[in-house]
Amino acid sequence: MNILRVIASMDPVQGGPCQGIRNAIPEMEKLGVRNEVVCLDSPSAPFLAEESLQIHALGPGRRPWCYSGKLMPWLLENLPRFDAVVVHGLWLYHGYAVLQAIKRLKKREGTSSGGKVKVPSLYVMPHGMLDPYFQRASGRRLKAVRNWFYWKLVESQVVNQADGVLFTCESELQLAREPFRPYQPKQEINVGYGIAAPPLCRQSMQEAFALSCPKLKGKPYLLFLSRIHEKKGVELLVKAYSLALSKRQKSGPVPAVAGGEEVMEPVGAETDLPKLVIAGPGLETPYGQSLQNLVKESPNLQDAVFFPGMLTGEAKWGAFYGCDAFVLPSHQENFGIAVVEALSCGKPVLISNQVNIWREIENGGGGIVEEDTVAGTLHMLEVWQALSDSARSRMGLQARDTFESCFAMEPAAQRFLNAVET
Repeated sequence: MNILRVIASMDPVQGGPCQGIRNAIPEMEKLGVRNEVVCLDSPSAPFLAEESLQIHALGPGRRPWCYSGKLMPWLLENLPRFDAVVVHGLWLYHGYAVLQAIKRLKKREGTSSGGKVKVPSLYVMPHGMLDPYFQRASGRRLKAVRNWFYWKLVESQVVNQADGVLFTCESELQLAREPFRPYQPKQEINVGYGIAAPPLCRQSMQEAFALSCPKLKGKPYLLFLSRIHEKKGVELLVKAYSLALSKRQKSGPVPAVAGGEEVMEPVGAETDLPKLVIAGPGLETPYGQSLQNLVKESPNLQDAVFFPGMLTGEAKWGAFYGCDAFVLPSHQENFGIAVVEALSCGKPVLISNQVNIWREIENGGGGIVEEDTVAGTLHMLEVWQALSDSARSRMGLQARDTFESCFAMEPAAQRFLNAVET
């Protein structure tokens, strides 16, 4: 079977959907499925030089729609080579172009005198872009209005005329039904999502991370690793962490109970909070700058919070393997690949209940779940800090078990293939 993946950008900085494609394709090749990717990045984009996937870069797409005049001719010429085409993501030109190309091929099929024209089946994978959060968030009012009009004019046709809409978890499927009308997909399929098992921990990974974050000096730390963006709740984490530091300086650790787990008794300096590492792209943005200024202006935080920037390769895995726990108090997270990467490394995850896979994690005992507020994030940190060493170790084992049972790549690839073969 041949599958074409169509996405606006495969730049690793974009995170989520493009990383999901990179994770899935090698596993699908083991099942005998051939994948190609077409995107609207510039053919000279530096990241393409290191790619092992077959990627056709037809950009750069012109913003804000990410339009490229090269895409439609390429699709009309190449779509008949594929059994299925999957549009990853919404609201940009590539989805519209795929739908129009398929319509033209069907017309050509009906009028062709030279034989039947093969038309692939069409699937759409929204990657959380139908989440009602994006229509309700106070900072997105103009974009929400734009999306409403675009849905009426274009996107409803892409979604409703596709052979199926693919979701990464049940929560995403349910939420997608809320924000727009008419919403009448032919099929809603929860294919799940997965990642490949991580590479085995090596000393070189720890060394690579140490070079990326030398000021940490080998001390224990909590890890945030994601895009530095308001949606991710990073300011909640910084403020809650500052409050936790202040409370411990004034009165020592506060005992707490997490689902009946054992807790530490207050024992003074031994219960100091781990440092906090906030890693990811976006430090140069106004939001990223405001976070760094918040840390610089706080005597509590100056020597406790570190910003190593985007981590890749061995430095990224060294950060995962070396952390005490992973933290993501996001306001909206469709899946959270970094969350699952942490689970795969046997690390407990401290997340908000706006991360759509929180139920699987809570049910598996692989982490702590709270509200996406400063108070919720503070409580999450305090609950984690109050756990005994044995309880933390047990949660780490449960984190790995949760990964194996819910998010391993092999069963996820098979579910995806079963969906697009029907």
